Amino acid sequence: MSSDEKYERVYTGSETNVQYLQELFAKASISSRVRNDFDSGLRSGFGGGMRGQVQLFVVKNHYDEALNIAKTTFPKDYNNE
Repeated sequence: MSSDEKYERVYTGSETNVQYLQELFAKASISSRVRNDFDSGLRSGFGGGMRGQVQLFVVKNHYDEALNIAKTTFPKDYNNE
C-alpha cells in the first residue's frame, strides 16, 4: 500500500466477497487495495494470516461511503458491531 495515502480497513472476508466489493467501489469511484497475508506468506516462504481471509482497504476520505456499501452488501458480516 502507498505510504503517501492513509488507508482504512473496511472489510475482511472471502476473496470472492472482496472482489465483488472492489467492483462496487470502482463503480462509486472509490479506490481500494487488497491485503492477503496468507498468500503473501506463501510467496515469501513462510505462513501468515488465515486462509480465505482477505482484507480490503480504502482511502480514509472514502471510508464512510465504502463502509456503507460493504454493510449494505454483506450485512451479516457486520452483525457484531
